[in-house]
Amino acid sequence: MKVIIRQMEAADVEAASIIEQEVFSMPWSAEDFLEMVEADYAYYYVAEYEGEIVGCCGIRNIVGEGEITNVVVSPKYRRQGIAKKLMDYMLKEAMANGIGDCTLEVRCSNLPAIRLYEGFGFQGEGVRPGFYDRPKEDALIMWKR
Repeated sequence: MKVIIRQMEAADVEAASIIEQEVFSMPWSAEDFLEMVEADYAYYYVAEYEGEIVGCCGIRNIVGEGEITNVVVSPKYRRQGIAKKLMDYMLKEAMANGIGDCTLEVRCSNLPAIRLYEGFGFQGEGVRPGFYDRPKEDALIMWKR
């Protein structure tokens, strides 16, 4: 499977928001993604397969630290290493753009995502009680330092 990882463009935001709607109970809208595409402190990427957007991820530069806000792959393209490719690309680009330590939140029950992040050196350092809605759930705060 030949997946291309590239910078997200304005033309990609609708596809990214549709994938979020398929996966998350509190999805980002196309407008949310467009705001990040246009922000000078944010770096967003898409995974493209045969012309179709199949996943995306994003990180914001907060005074030299990275806040990972999105990592999502379309359900029909999961378990093919796309999230790993997205994370790898995003973290390399973050370093190239002067971002050091990185953090993210993940549902405590999302063991596949937690394992993915641990594979990149992230470690759980705390919990945000009741962070997520629909359903209400705690978030594990993870850092890569």
